[in-house]
Amino acid sequence: MSLAPDEVRNIAHLARLAIGDEDVPAHADNLSRILELVDQMQQVDTKGVEPMAHPLEGGQRLRPDEVIEEDQREAFQKLAPQTEVGLYLVPKVIE
Repeated sequence: MSLAPDEVRNIAHLARLAIGDEDVPAHADNLSRILELVDQMQQVDTKGVEPMAHPLEGGQRLRPDEVIEEDQREAFQKLAPQTEVGLYLVPKVIE
């Protein structure tokens, strides 16, 4: 698929890119080659191929979902200058 200069200018406009007239042919060639590669990749038969999250066979090491710290909320709130119903009270910053 070959892109015309007007198409390249339109793509550049949509992408909010400034491209000089002297650079349009080079960009048209590069974009055309990218589109040809995409077309070539779409022609590959992928039926029966299972999607992969990662190309390497590796499992995610997860830790057990267990509580490992004790609740220290009361101890921390005793240190706070003001609390109410389990919340920290702070002075108003924005009027």
